[in-house]
Amino acid sequence: MDVVELLPRLHLLRFPVGQAYLWRDADELTLVDAGPPGSGRTIADTVRALGHAPETVRRVVLTHFHEDHAGGAAEFAALSGAEVLAHAADAAVLRRRVPAPPPVLEDWERPLHTAALRQLPQGDFARPPEITEVADGDVLDFGDGARVIHVPGHTHGSIALHLPRHRVLFTGDTIAASPVDGAVMPGVFNLDRTLVLTALQRLAALDTDVACFGHGDPVTQRASTVLREAADKYRAPR
Repeated sequence: MDVVELLPRLHLLRFPVGQAYLWRDADELTLVDAGPPGSGRTIADTVRALGHAPETVRRVVLTHFHEDHAGGAAEFAALSGAEVLAHAADAAVLRRRVPAPPPVLEDWERPLHTAALRQLPQGDFARPPEITEVADGDVLDFGDGARVIHVPGHTHGSIALHLPRHRVLFTGDTIAASPVDGAVMPGVFNLDRTLVLTALQRLAALDTDVACFGHGDPVTQRASTVLREAADKYRAPR
């Protein structure tokens, strides 16, 4: 796993598939997504290497239920005591109350999806025993008020997190950066691409300097401008 400092209080944790983010407030940390299965201990070791005890991570906010983002949540929560939060729709999947809906793949996505799955552990993964549900408009107690934005499309319960005071946005897999040229684009492997394009428009309208994606390099300057350019390029059909 690679660790990259984006801001003095924000680090990117990059896994072979997917990535997570660690946000630091004065005396506590927040983890946004938790990497693939088996990542919990690695994340705990990273927190220690950054000079903090794992117990200072008070919450893990999951942007969606996919295993490359939620797979390490149960293990890390057990190690740290962190609260795990997710939107109700995806919490139901994580609790195994409803089956995980498979993505609706376009033809060009199929080989990419197959390649990604090869890099993830096979089989099911441990689920957090307790999940706190969040909803659109909720304000979470980190980053001087982190607003939850429900952005269905990638999954039914996908969320983004906006920290207005710090002009930081966590998009989950609703938005990505191309591994080829870094261009900002809608996320792939979605349930409903049209909804993802609508969500891109909504997120692009926010006042943001730093945009943190579930896949690909974050935008660390003038993110609002970059996201609006992407939103103009990719518009939902009418």
